[in-house]
Order: sequence, then structure tokens, then C-alpha cells
Amino acid sequence: MNKIYLVFLCIILLSCRSSSEKAYNVSLKYPVILVHGIVAHDRSDNYTFWGRIPSTLEAVGIRVFYGKTDAWGVYESNAEILKNTVDAVLAETNCEKVNIIAHSKGGLDSRYFIWKYDYGDKVASLTTISTPHRGAEIADYLWEHPMIQTDLTIKLLEIFGVLYGDTNPDLYNIIYGLTTVNMEKFNENVIMNPNVFFQSICTTMRNSINDPLLSLSYRYIKSVRGDNDGTVSEYSASWGDKIIKIHGGLSHIDIIDVRMRDVSGINIPNIYVEIVKDLYEKGF
Repeated sequence: MNKIYLVFLCIILLSCRSSSEKAYNVSLKYPVILVHGIVAHDRSDNYTFWGRIPSTLEAVGIRVFYGKTDAWGVYESNAEILKNTVDAVLAETNCEKVNIIAHSKGGLDSRYFIWKYDYGDKVASLTTISTPHRGAEIADYLWEHPMIQTDLTIKLLEIFGVLYGDTNPDLYNIIYGLTTVNMEKFNENVIMNPNVFFQSICTTMRNSINDPLLSLSYRYIKSVRGDNDGTVSEYSASWGDKIIKIHGGLSHIDIIDVRMRDVSGINIPNIYVEIVKDLYEKGF
């Protein structure tokens, strides 16, 4: 009787395992390129700026590549890098298109790249995560500060970018590029290609203690714009054909799994699994 029970139990367990694996296998038609924002980089094999996200996506069957953009590069130079990256990925995978998932300023770099090079026939989708589409209030504050306009500050910013390892660092113009005034002009010109499915994902901190590192910036943005993730306001991050808000108090840093652990009970990599599942259902 015990032997029969054990055999029956094994059949159940194997059946559950098979069902689970099938449920979590996502065969996207096109590969995924992760594009980081400022500060981050993906030039080495240590992609800690994306935490557990790449390995989790690969575990469910997704081919993951990296944008290889500069951490402190402006739209123009990073757009050229993205063009080269996309061309290389298409050649390697023999695919017609790619899916781009971009965090923070990486979303603006991606928008500019698709527009400038008219790559609507080579990019199936663009998902932006916490991207300042309408500008960053923190950039306004920095740009208006007299210290940022001094020759010494400009030179120091240039040296910092070079030491960081970027190909074309330009911290000074990045700050201007992210101001709300400049982004208004950006949005008037940089129109998304209708052939590209475009969605945005935003998150907000519940209070300043959600992320002590971003507590000051959270309070400042809260005072001038409202709910935000410590870097980008919900108002600015909400853009595109589909807007998704992740509830739970995640910060601008949390959403890319830098801490490599659950935050507020949320498994961050699973958010990205849900993104690719939705792209799969759309035929991408």
C-alpha cells in the first residue's frame, strides 16, 4: 500500500513540475535588450545594475542582451550606440526585430534612437521603466543652481565621466537635457513610430523612508510635483500606449533590483517576467 502511495505521489509531483515549467516558459518571437539609465553601465560581465532580472528572464526562456550605452551620454551619442547594438543583435539572432526594456533615461535614449534612425521596422516594442518623459524636477533644480554653470564644475563633470569609462560622457548637457523645459521640446519633435508598441511603467515611494538614499529628492519632488519614486515623478513617468503603475512603495533604484532581494514583499524580477509574458501574448 505504501509503495502504491509513493508512486502516486511521484506522479503528482512530476505532473506539477511539468505544468509549472510550461507556465513559466516564454518563447518571445524577438529577443530583449535591456537599456540602463544614468550612473549604471553594462560594459562588464557583472551586470549588478539589473540585479536578478537578466538571469530570471533567461530562466524562463528569454534571450537577453544589453544596450551598452554610456552612463553619462546624451541622447545623440547613446542613440548611435543603440543603433549599433540593435544591428548586432539582429545579425546574431537572425531576427527581424527586438524588444527594448529601458530604465530611467535609457527610455529617452531609446525613444530618440527609434525616432532618429526610423527603426520602427526593427523594434517591436519599447517598455520604459521610471523614465522622465516630461523631464525631471531634480534636473530643473540642479540646472538653476549657479554652481552648475561654473567652468570648474563643467570641467569636473567632464573628468568624472571619463574616469567612469564612458565613450562620450557629457554630464553637463545631460542635466539640461532632463529639464522639464527641454523635455517639452523633446516631446514635440521625438514622436514614437506607430509600428512600435510603446508602454511605460512607473512606481512611487509611499514615504521618504522607503529608500533612505533618495529621501531628500523624494521630499523635494513630492513638494513640487507629487507622487514619485525618489527620482522621477509619476506624472513624468506615465507615457505611451499603455501605462502601468506598480504599487508597493518601490523606489527608482528598487525597480531594477539593485538590492537583489524582495522589497515590500515584491519580487522585482517577476515584474519583468510579467512584462515579457504580455509581449508574448501580443506576438512579440
